[in-house]
Amino acid sequence: MERGHRGGAHSSTAAVQATNDDAATSKLSCVNKGYIKDDYVHFFVRKQIRRAPIINRGYFSRWAVLRKMLLQFLNTQTDERKQILSLGAGFDTTYFQLQDEGIAPHLYVELDFKEVTSKKAAIIEHYSQLREKLGPDSLISKEKGEVVSNNYKLLPIDIRDVQKLDDMINITQLDPSLPTFIITECVLIYLNPASTHSIVGWAATKFSTAIFFLYEQINPDDAFGEQMIKNLESRGCALLGINATPTLASKERLFLDQGWQRAVAWDMLRIYDEFIDIEEKRRIERLELFDEFEEWHMMQEHYCVAYGINDRKGLFDAFGFPKE
Repeated sequence: MERGHRGGAHSSTAAVQATNDDAATSKLSCVNKGYIKDDYVHFFVRKQIRRAPIINRGYFSRWAVLRKMLLQFLNTQTDERKQILSLGAGFDTTYFQLQDEGIAPHLYVELDFKEVTSKKAAIIEHYSQLREKLGPDSLISKEKGEVVSNNYKLLPIDIRDVQKLDDMINITQLDPSLPTFIITECVLIYLNPASTHSIVGWAATKFSTAIFFLYEQINPDDAFGEQMIKNLESRGCALLGINATPTLASKERLFLDQGWQRAVAWDMLRIYDEFIDIEEKRRIERLELFDEFEEWHMMQEHYCVAYGINDRKGLFDAFGFPKE
Protein backbone atom coordinates (compact mmCIF):
# COMPACT_ATOMS: atom_id res chain seq x y z
CA MET A 1 0.00 0.00 0.00
CA GLU A 2 2.81 2.38 0.73
CA ARG A 3 6.38 2.43 -0.38
CA GLY A 4 8.32 4.08 2.36
CA HIS A 5 10.76 3.62 5.19
CA ARG A 6 10.54 2.67 8.82
CA GLY A 7 14.07 2.30 10.02
CA GLY A 8 15.18 1.38 6.52
CA ALA A 9 12.29 -1.03 5.88
CA HIS A 10 10.06 -0.61 2.90
CA SER A 11 6.57 -1.79 2.13
CA SER A 12 5.70 -2.81 -1.40
CA THR A 13 2.19 -2.63 -2.75
CA ALA A 14 2.44 -6.10 -4.32
CA ALA A 15 3.74 -7.69 -1.11
CA VAL A 16 0.99 -6.13 1.01
CA GLN A 17 -1.62 -7.26 -1.51
CA ALA A 18 -0.25 -10.80 -1.13
CA THR A 19 -1.25 -10.74 2.54
CA ASN A 20 -4.81 -10.82 1.20
CA ASP A 21 -4.13 -14.28 -0.25
CA ASP A 22 -2.70 -15.38 3.10
CA ALA A 23 -5.84 -14.25 4.90
CA ALA A 24 -8.12 -16.11 2.47
CA THR A 25 -5.99 -19.25 2.82
CA SER A 26 -6.15 -19.03 6.61
CA LYS A 27 -9.90 -18.55 6.49
CA LEU A 28 -10.32 -21.61 4.28
CA SER A 29 -8.18 -23.63 6.71
CA CYS A 30 -10.58 -22.56 9.48
CA VAL A 31 -13.59 -23.49 7.38
CA ASN A 32 -12.17 -26.93 6.54
CA LYS A 33 -11.54 -27.69 10.23
CA GLY A 34 -15.04 -26.56 11.24
CA TYR A 35 -14.14 -23.36 13.10
CA ILE A 36 -16.32 -21.14 10.93
CA LYS A 37 -18.88 -21.47 8.15
CA ASP A 38 -18.18 -19.81 4.83
CA ASP A 39 -19.55 -21.32 1.64
CA TYR A 40 -17.66 -18.90 -0.62
CA VAL A 41 -14.05 -18.49 0.49
CA HIS A 42 -12.89 -21.59 -1.44
CA PHE A 43 -13.62 -19.78 -4.70
CA PHE A 44 -10.85 -17.31 -3.84
CA VAL A 45 -8.09 -19.75 -2.80
CA ARG A 46 -5.96 -21.43 -5.43
CA LYS A 47 -4.05 -23.79 -3.16
CA GLN A 48 -5.50 -25.16 0.07
CA ILE A 49 -3.06 -25.20 2.99
CA ARG A 50 -3.76 -26.70 6.38
CA ARG A 51 -2.70 -24.13 8.97
CA ALA A 52 -1.35 -24.96 12.44
CA PRO A 53 -3.92 -25.00 15.27
CA ILE A 54 -2.62 -21.71 16.70
CA ILE A 55 -3.16 -19.98 13.33
CA ASN A 56 -6.64 -21.48 13.00
CA ARG A 57 -7.62 -20.31 16.47
CA GLY A 58 -6.14 -16.87 15.85
CA TYR A 59 -8.02 -16.45 12.59
CA PHE A 60 -11.22 -17.71 14.22
CA SER A 61 -10.81 -15.01 16.90
CA ARG A 62 -10.35 -12.32 14.27
CA TRP A 63 -13.43 -13.54 12.39
CA ALA A 64 -15.54 -13.95 15.54
CA VAL A 65 -14.95 -10.47 16.95
CA LEU A 66 -15.75 -8.76 13.65
CA ARG A 67 -18.82 -10.92 13.15
CA LYS A 68 -20.14 -10.22 16.64
CA MET A 69 -19.68 -6.48 16.16
CA LEU A 70 -21.24 -6.56 12.71
CA LEU A 71 -24.28 -8.34 14.14
CA GLN A 72 -24.49 -5.78 16.96
CA PHE A 73 -24.52 -3.05 14.32
CA LEU A 74 -26.99 -4.79 12.00
CA ASN A 75 -29.32 -5.53 14.95
CA THR A 76 -29.28 -1.92 16.16
CA GLN A 77 -32.88 -0.80 16.47
CA THR A 78 -33.63 1.91 13.93
CA ASP A 79 -36.01 2.41 11.04
CA GLU A 80 -33.16 3.63 8.88
CA ARG A 81 -31.31 1.55 6.30
CA LYS A 82 -27.78 0.56 7.20
CA GLN A 83 -24.59 0.40 5.13
CA ILE A 84 -21.14 -1.18 5.38
CA LEU A 85 -17.94 0.24 3.89
CA SER A 86 -14.91 -2.06 3.74
CA LEU A 87 -11.54 -0.38 3.07
CA GLY A 88 -8.90 -2.75 1.70
CA ALA A 89 -11.54 -5.48 1.51
CA GLY A 90 -9.40 -8.03 -0.32
CA PHE A 91 -11.15 -11.34 -0.97
CA ASP A 92 -13.51 -11.00 1.98
CA THR A 93 -16.82 -12.84 1.51
CA THR A 94 -18.87 -11.29 4.32
CA TYR A 95 -21.43 -9.77 1.95
CA PHE A 96 -22.28 -13.14 0.45
CA GLN A 97 -22.60 -14.71 3.91
CA LEU A 98 -24.91 -11.94 5.12
CA GLN A 99 -27.00 -12.35 1.98
CA ASP A 100 -27.44 -16.07 2.72
CA GLU A 101 -28.55 -15.23 6.24
CA GLY A 102 -31.02 -12.61 5.06
CA ILE A 103 -29.35 -9.85 7.08
CA ALA A 104 -27.26 -8.02 4.46
CA PRO A 105 -27.43 -4.24 4.80
CA HIS A 106 -29.07 -1.94 2.29
CA LEU A 107 -25.64 -1.20 0.79
CA TYR A 108 -22.28 -2.99 1.06
CA VAL A 109 -19.28 -1.22 -0.52
CA GLU A 110 -15.80 -2.74 -0.89
CA LEU A 111 -12.71 -0.78 -1.97
CA ASP A 112 -9.21 -2.01 -2.76
CA PHE A 113 -6.39 -1.66 -5.26
CA LYS A 114 -7.36 -2.40 -8.85
CA GLU A 115 -5.05 -5.45 -8.93
CA VAL A 116 -7.19 -6.96 -6.16
CA THR A 117 -10.62 -5.82 -7.32
CA SER A 118 -9.96 -7.06 -10.88
CA LYS A 119 -9.20 -10.55 -9.57
CA LYS A 120 -12.22 -10.47 -7.29
CA ALA A 121 -14.52 -9.24 -10.06
CA ALA A 122 -13.26 -12.03 -12.35
CA ILE A 123 -13.95 -14.67 -9.69
CA ILE A 124 -17.42 -13.28 -8.97
CA GLU A 125 -18.19 -13.28 -12.69
CA HIS A 126 -16.91 -16.85 -13.13
CA TYR A 127 -18.91 -18.53 -10.36
CA SER A 128 -22.69 -18.46 -10.60
CA GLN A 129 -22.93 -19.07 -6.82
CA LEU A 130 -21.42 -15.61 -6.32
CA ARG A 131 -22.86 -13.88 -9.36
CA GLU A 132 -26.43 -14.86 -8.56
CA LYS A 133 -26.21 -13.23 -5.13
CA LEU A 134 -25.91 -9.82 -6.84
CA GLY A 135 -29.26 -9.81 -8.58
CA PRO A 136 -30.15 -9.58 -12.28
CA ASP A 137 -29.13 -5.95 -12.74
CA SER A 138 -25.50 -6.35 -11.69
CA LEU A 139 -22.65 -5.13 -13.90
CA ILE A 140 -19.25 -6.82 -13.64
CA SER A 141 -16.07 -5.60 -15.34
CA LYS A 142 -12.87 -7.45 -14.53
CA GLU A 143 -11.01 -5.01 -16.83
CA LYS A 144 -12.10 -2.06 -14.69
CA GLY A 145 -12.06 -4.10 -11.48
CA GLU A 146 -15.66 -3.14 -10.76
CA VAL A 147 -18.81 -4.89 -9.61
CA VAL A 148 -21.93 -2.74 -9.39
CA SER A 149 -25.33 -3.98 -8.22
CA ASN A 150 -28.17 -2.45 -6.24
CA ASN A 151 -26.88 -3.58 -2.84
CA TYR A 152 -23.20 -4.46 -3.41
CA LYS A 153 -20.44 -2.43 -5.01
CA LEU A 154 -16.76 -3.30 -5.51
CA LEU A 155 -14.53 -0.49 -6.77
CA PRO A 156 -10.80 0.04 -7.37
CA ILE A 157 -9.32 2.88 -5.39
CA ASP A 158 -6.16 3.87 -3.59
CA ILE A 159 -7.68 4.70 -0.22
CA ARG A 160 -4.78 7.04 0.62
CA ASP A 161 -6.33 9.53 -1.84
CA VAL A 162 -9.01 11.20 0.28
CA GLN A 163 -10.38 13.10 -2.71
CA LYS A 164 -11.02 9.76 -4.40
CA LEU A 165 -12.75 8.54 -1.22
CA ASP A 166 -15.00 11.58 -1.44
CA ASP A 167 -15.74 10.84 -5.11
CA MET A 168 -16.47 7.22 -4.20
CA ILE A 169 -19.32 8.29 -1.92
CA ASN A 170 -21.14 9.79 -4.89
CA ILE A 171 -20.30 6.91 -7.24
CA THR A 172 -21.52 4.22 -4.84
CA GLN A 173 -24.48 6.26 -3.55
CA LEU A 174 -23.39 5.82 0.05
CA ASP A 175 -25.47 8.13 2.26
CA PRO A 176 -23.21 9.69 4.93
CA SER A 177 -26.25 10.39 7.13
CA LEU A 178 -27.17 6.68 7.45
CA PRO A 179 -25.73 4.35 10.12
CA THR A 180 -22.46 3.06 8.65
CA PHE A 181 -20.00 0.34 9.71
CA ILE A 182 -16.47 0.87 8.36
CA ILE A 183 -14.09 -2.11 8.29
CA THR A 184 -10.28 -2.03 8.13
CA GLU A 185 -8.54 -5.34 8.84
CA CYS A 186 -4.72 -5.16 8.71
CA VAL A 187 -4.89 -2.26 6.26
CA LEU A 188 -4.03 1.07 7.87
CA ILE A 189 -1.01 -0.33 9.73
CA TYR A 190 0.78 -0.72 6.36
CA LEU A 191 0.30 2.98 5.55
CA ASN A 192 2.41 5.87 6.74
CA PRO A 193 0.84 7.65 9.74
CA ALA A 194 -0.16 10.72 7.72
CA SER A 195 -2.25 8.58 5.37
CA THR A 196 -3.90 6.79 8.29
CA HIS A 197 -4.72 10.08 9.99
CA SER A 198 -6.27 11.48 6.84
CA ILE A 199 -8.44 8.38 6.29
CA VAL A 200 -9.64 8.18 9.90
CA GLY A 201 -10.23 11.93 9.95
CA TRP A 202 -12.07 11.85 6.64
CA ALA A 203 -14.40 9.15 7.93
CA ALA A 204 -15.04 11.04 11.18
CA THR A 205 -15.99 14.17 9.26
CA LYS A 206 -18.06 12.35 6.66
CA PHE A 207 -20.12 9.86 8.74
CA SER A 208 -22.02 11.26 11.72
CA THR A 209 -23.53 7.95 12.87
CA ALA A 210 -20.87 5.31 12.38
CA ILE A 211 -18.57 2.63 13.75
CA PHE A 212 -14.98 2.47 12.47
CA PHE A 213 -13.60 -1.05 13.13
CA LEU A 214 -9.83 -1.53 13.13
CA TYR A 215 -7.98 -4.86 13.49
CA GLU A 216 -4.19 -4.74 13.44
CA GLN A 217 -0.87 -5.26 15.21
CA ILE A 218 0.43 -3.64 18.41
CA ASN A 219 3.37 -3.88 20.84
CA PRO A 220 6.34 -3.73 18.44
CA ASP A 221 8.99 -3.20 21.09
CA ASP A 222 9.24 -6.53 22.95
CA ALA A 223 10.99 -9.65 21.63
CA PHE A 224 7.85 -11.12 20.05
CA GLY A 225 6.93 -7.78 18.47
CA GLU A 226 10.39 -7.29 17.03
CA GLN A 227 10.31 -10.76 15.48
CA MET A 228 6.82 -10.16 14.09
CA ILE A 229 8.00 -6.96 12.40
CA LYS A 230 11.16 -8.63 11.10
CA ASN A 231 9.14 -11.46 9.56
CA LEU A 232 6.84 -9.03 7.77
CA GLU A 233 9.68 -6.80 6.61
CA SER A 234 11.45 -9.81 5.11
CA ARG A 235 8.38 -10.24 2.89
CA GLY A 236 8.33 -6.55 1.91
CA CYS A 237 5.41 -5.80 4.24
CA ALA A 238 6.73 -3.23 6.69
CA LEU A 239 4.25 -2.01 9.29
CA LEU A 240 4.83 1.65 8.49
CA GLY A 241 2.25 2.84 11.01
CA ILE A 242 3.04 0.71 14.06
CA ASN A 243 5.42 3.12 15.78
CA ALA A 244 2.80 5.88 15.59
CA THR A 245 0.21 3.69 17.36
CA PRO A 246 2.13 0.98 19.25
CA THR A 247 -0.25 0.63 22.22
CA LEU A 248 -3.95 0.26 22.92
CA ALA A 249 -4.08 3.80 24.32
CA SER A 250 -2.50 5.20 21.15
CA LYS A 251 -5.03 3.34 18.98
CA GLU A 252 -7.81 5.04 20.95
CA ARG A 253 -6.07 8.41 20.59
CA LEU A 254 -5.87 7.89 16.83
CA PHE A 255 -9.66 8.01 16.69
CA LEU A 256 -10.20 10.73 19.29
CA ASP A 257 -7.55 13.02 17.79
CA GLN A 258 -9.15 12.66 14.36
CA GLY A 259 -12.60 13.67 15.56
CA TRP A 260 -14.40 10.48 16.65
CA GLN A 261 -16.61 10.93 19.70
CA ARG A 262 -15.62 7.73 21.53
CA ALA A 263 -12.94 5.09 21.09
CA VAL A 264 -12.12 1.72 22.67
CA ALA A 265 -9.20 -0.68 22.10
CA TRP A 266 -8.68 -4.19 23.52
CA ASP A 267 -5.99 -6.71 22.67
CA MET A 268 -7.09 -10.01 21.14
CA LEU A 269 -6.24 -12.02 24.27
CA ARG A 270 -8.76 -10.02 26.29
CA ILE A 271 -11.26 -10.20 23.44
CA TYR A 272 -10.96 -13.99 23.31
CA ASP A 273 -11.31 -14.26 27.09
CA GLU A 274 -14.08 -11.70 27.67
CA PHE A 275 -15.96 -10.94 24.44
CA ILE A 276 -16.17 -13.98 22.18
CA ASP A 277 -19.13 -16.16 23.14
CA ILE A 278 -18.33 -18.92 25.65
CA GLU A 279 -20.34 -21.55 23.74
CA GLU A 280 -18.41 -20.78 20.57
CA LYS A 281 -15.07 -21.09 22.40
CA ARG A 282 -16.10 -24.42 23.92
CA ARG A 283 -17.05 -25.67 20.47
CA ILE A 284 -13.86 -24.65 18.67
CA GLU A 285 -11.54 -25.71 21.48
CA ARG A 286 -12.64 -29.30 20.88
CA LEU A 287 -11.73 -29.24 17.19
CA GLU A 288 -7.96 -29.71 17.41
CA LEU A 289 -5.33 -30.71 19.92
CA PHE A 290 -3.91 -27.43 21.21
CA ASP A 291 -0.86 -27.12 23.45
CA GLU A 292 0.75 -23.82 22.34
CA PHE A 293 -0.64 -21.74 25.19
CA GLU A 294 2.42 -19.59 25.88
CA GLU A 295 2.82 -18.67 22.22
CA TRP A 296 -0.95 -18.17 21.92
CA HIS A 297 -0.93 -15.61 24.73
CA MET A 298 2.00 -13.73 23.20
CA MET A 299 0.52 -13.74 19.71
CA GLN A 300 -2.88 -12.49 20.85
CA GLU A 301 -1.30 -9.70 22.89
CA HIS A 302 0.24 -8.39 19.66
CA TYR A 303 -3.06 -7.93 17.81
CA CYS A 304 -5.96 -5.74 18.78
CA VAL A 305 -9.33 -4.39 17.83
CA ALA A 306 -9.93 -0.68 18.20
CA TYR A 307 -13.09 1.12 17.20
CA GLY A 308 -14.23 4.69 16.95
CA ILE A 309 -17.86 5.70 17.38
CA ASN A 310 -19.77 8.70 16.06
CA ASP A 311 -23.31 8.58 17.41
CA ARG A 312 -25.24 11.67 16.46
CA LYS A 313 -28.49 9.68 16.49
CA GLY A 314 -27.88 7.92 19.81
CA LEU A 315 -27.99 4.39 18.39
CA PHE A 316 -24.79 2.91 19.77
CA ASP A 317 -24.96 3.22 23.57
CA ALA A 318 -24.91 -0.57 23.94
CA PHE A 319 -22.43 -1.24 21.10
CA GLY A 320 -19.07 -2.88 21.53
CA PHE A 321 -17.07 -4.44 24.31
CA PRO A 322 -18.60 -4.66 27.80
CA LYS A 323 -18.24 -1.39 29.68
CA GLU A 324 -15.66 -1.31 32.46
